[in-house]
Amino acid sequence: MNTIPTIFNETAASYTAVGGTERLGSTGLSAVLLNRRGLFFRRSLFQELEKAGFDYVISMESAPDRYDIEDLSGRFPFVRFVLIPEGLNAGEQINLGAGESPSPLFFVLWNDLKIITGGGAERMAERLSLSPEELKKAPASQFRRLCTVPWLLNGRFETHPTLIAPAVYRRNVRTLVFAPRREGFPSLYPFDGVGIYDRERFINLGGFDSRIRNPYWQLMDFGFRACLWGEEIGVTQHIKLCSEGMIPVEDNTVDEGYRRFYLKNIAPVFRGDHAHLPWRRFPGYLANSGWDIFGAWEEFNEARRWVHTNRKRWKSDARMVNERWEDVGAPPEET
Repeated sequence: MNTIPTIFNETAASYTAVGGTERLGSTGLSAVLLNRRGLFFRRSLFQELEKAGFDYVISMESAPDRYDIEDLSGRFPFVRFVLIPEGLNAGEQINLGAGESPSPLFFVLWNDLKIITGGGAERMAERLSLSPEELKKAPASQFRRLCTVPWLLNGRFETHPTLIAPAVYRRNVRTLVFAPRREGFPSLYPFDGVGIYDRERFINLGGFDSRIRNPYWQLMDFGFRACLWGEEIGVTQHIKLCSEGMIPVEDNTVDEGYRRFYLKNIAPVFRGDHAHLPWRRFPGYLANSGWDIFGAWEEFNEARRWVHTNRKRWKSDARMVNERWEDVGAPPEET
C-alpha cells in the first residue's frame, strides 16, 4: 500500500532544474509559481515578479509549457525553471518549490494571479517578521506564522471567500467558507495553496502529503496537521491578489484521500502530552472505508504507526481544533 510520509518530501518525484543562476534581491522572500493551462503571458508575468523584487522565482513547468524555457531563462536569470513530470498535484509541486527555494520565506502563486496590493517582496517580508521585542517572547521563529494567506479578488474585484473554518461533529468533518474581514484571523488552510510560507516550519511540518491525490483533502490534511501540531495559518488584508482566470471550485468528494486524512487527523486521540490512534477506531473505519478487512487493517495499522512516530508533536485533537474556532468567534456566514 502507499505509506504515509514521515519526513519532508521523502516520496518526491524526480525533476530537472534549469536557470536561476542570479539572485535578484535580498529580501528573504522568493516566489514559487504554479502554472495553470491557459493563455497567460509568461514574459509579462516574470517582468511583474521581477519588479516586485523577489530573491528568486521558482517556476514549476510541465511538459507542454517548456518550449520557451531556453529563451526565458536567458532573459530572466533569477527564474529557476523546475521541469516536472505530468500529473503532479499542487501540493507535490509546492513541496518541490520549497526544496528549491533558498529564502526563509516563499510565496506560492498561480500564473493567473496578480499582486495588486502589498508592496514589493521586501515590504511583504517585513510585515511577516517579528520585532526584536516579539522575538524575545517567541524565539522559535523570526516570522509570525507558518503560512500567511492573502485576500483574493475575482475579475470584478470582489472579495472571494477564502477564509476556511472547520466544523467537526461526531468525527464528521466539513468546512465553512467566508470572505476575510479581519486582519490575522485564522484559516484552516491556504485556499488553493496560495500563501507566504515560513520555509523552515513548512519543512518541519512535513509539507503536503503527496499520497493524497485530491487537492481538497491534501489541503485539509496540511491545515489540520498544522493546527494539531501547534502551528498557525492566518489571513492578511495587507496583501491582495486578483485572479485573471476562473477561481477553482474545490472537490470535497469522499474518496481514498478522505480516508487517509481521517486516519491522520480526525481519528487520533490526544491525552496529556501525546496522541495515539486507538484500536477501538478500527471497526467503525472498516465499516465505512469500502476496504475488505485485510486492506482496511493494513491502512489503519500504517496510520497507527505514523501517529505513534509523531505522537509527541500533537498539541490538541480534532475536537479541540474545532473548539478553537468557536473560541475566537467564527465570522458570520455569507448570505
